[in-house]
Amino acid sequence: MIKNLLFAVILSGSALLNAQTSTEKELEQIETPEQIEKYLELKKSRDNKLITFNEEKHKSILANELFTLSKGGIKTIKTDFEKTIYKVVEKTKTTYYRASYIYLDGSKYNMSDLNTLRTNLINEYKNGAPFDYLANRYSMDENANKGGDLGWFTQGDLYPSFENEIINSNHGINTIFTVDVPEKNWYYVVLKTHEPKDISEIKVLKIVETIN
Repeated sequence: MIKNLLFAVILSGSALLNAQTSTEKELEQIETPEQIEKYLELKKSRDNKLITFNEEKHKSILANELFTLSKGGIKTIKTDFEKTIYKVVEKTKTTYYRASYIYLDGSKYNMSDLNTLRTNLINEYKNGAPFDYLANRYSMDENANKGGDLGWFTQGDLYPSFENEIINSNHGINTIFTVDVPEKNWYYVVLKTHEPKDISEIKVLKIVETIN
């Protein structure tokens, strides 16, 4: 009787262990975007998702640990109530760019006044006025509240002609210049604030399971 009871306990423990590792084993087989999509449909939950981590934007302990994993690497975090499994399904490096700008609405100025204003802003900057102060005071969009800082962006994120002038023209760091987008009535004073930077990104499949 005692032997039978002990055997039942061992079997139960073995079944629980297998249940706890089955998802990790399933995830080992997941590689392609199609497989990820189908797996998320199978494990339908608002907690289960594909997440992109950017090493510049995401500085948490978890993000740092995930960045140390190779593609295909799996990390499992357990609490008393649930188990969260992360699998790195893609690792890339993407070139990012950064600049700040002052936006002027061409529909509010004639070209002569607009160009005079831009010349005055450039002169103020060269005479020591901080660019973020000028942007906060003069820029005519919401980014004025950030001192005109665009943050890190990749090719394709911005309006093409505006982006092209920042990325492909030979403007050095701390160079201030103008950009015109006449078809949109958008006119800018732009400051290049950073050199292009290759930033690592990972795509991580996150699966959360309740522990019974």
